[in-house]
Amino acid sequence: MLMPGGHFTETLIVKQSKFIAHLVPYELFDELLASLKKEHPKARHFVTAYRYLNEFDQVVEGSSDDGEPKGTSGKPTLTVLQGHDLINTAVVTVRYFGGTKLGTGGLVRAYSDAANLVLDSAELLPYVKSLPLSFYVSYPDLGQIEYALQQAGITDVRKQFEAEHVHIKVAAAIEKLEAFQADTGRLIRIE
Repeated sequence: MLMPGGHFTETLIVKQSKFIAHLVPYELFDELLASLKKEHPKARHFVTAYRYLNEFDQVVEGSSDDGEPKGTSGKPTLTVLQGHDLINTAVVTVRYFGGTKLGTGGLVRAYSDAANLVLDSAELLPYVKSLPLSFYVSYPDLGQIEYALQQAGITDVRKQFEAEHVHIKVAAAIEKLEAFQADTGRLIRIE
């Protein structure tokens, strides 16, 4: 399985209609959709498709035609995501109508082509399951822990500073967590 390594966008023009496809990690989907609706107030459609893993490692999928004829836009975009084995991924395609109707086959092709175009230009990374780890560390040991997290390649780090210690929550691949714990086990208190 693959996932996007950031926000990517490409534009496809078909018979004067403009299809602007945006590919993002799923956690940015709602924020992206809201910002695109503000950024493109004259756009006719905001077609969406997404795939992500829920807390039970089940694939959740969804799509929206957003006013296009049923099955001509959201579903073809979702099919492209499925075909590339993408997960934790969303695509939003902004359409400006160019004055010429494309027909159902033309819409399916245009939305599929827009999704494939943005995928071709995107950096796709292998999906690695992240697991959470929550622990406490004393203030004198915080610098050493931060260095160990950096050395282990753990970047999803949240800190809560409390009176007597720092509560740290991280998420990373199991291999990174095990390496981190092996290096710092004597300095941390697991929650």
